[in-house]
Amino acid sequence: MHKKILLAYDGTEEGRVALLECADIAHLLHAETHLLAVMRMPSGIFLAEGFIPDTVMEEERQHIQNTIDNGVALLREGGHSAQGHLAYGEPVEEICRLAAALKVDLIVLGHRKQTSFASRWWKGSVGISLLERAPCSILVAVGC
Repeated sequence: MHKKILLAYDGTEEGRVALLECADIAHLLHAETHLLAVMRMPSGIFLAEGFIPDTVMEEERQHIQNTIDNGVALLREGGHSAQGHLAYGEPVEEICRLAAALKVDLIVLGHRKQTSFASRWWKGSVGISLLERAPCSILVAVGC
C-alpha cells in the first residue's frame, strides 16, 4: 500500500489534475503527502558575465514558493496532511532525490499530451526520464 506520496507540482492545469488525483489517493489510503516544486536555473537569462541577477532569482523563487504554498493549501483544505518542498536543479534528479530521501511509495505528476511528434521530441519529457530513474511507482495524471 502507498503510505507516502510525492506530488511533483508546478501549478499548471495538468499539475492541478495531478493534485486532485493525489488528494483522492491520499484520502483513500490515509497516506502522508509531500508536494515538490523544482526551480530550474533559467537558461535564457544568463548575462555576458555568466550570472543571474539576484532579483530575478528571488522573484522566481518566490513565485515557485507561492505555487507550493497554494498546492499545500488546496490539499489541506481537503482535509489532507501535506508538506511542501522546494528544490533547485533538474526536475527528474530532484524528484528522484526527494522520493528516495523520504522513502515514498508513489510519485504523482501531471502530463499534457503533446500534439505533434516534433513537440514531444524537442521538449523531451520529465515523465519518460522519470520512468527510468524513479525509486518507486509513478502515477501520471493526464490533463487536457
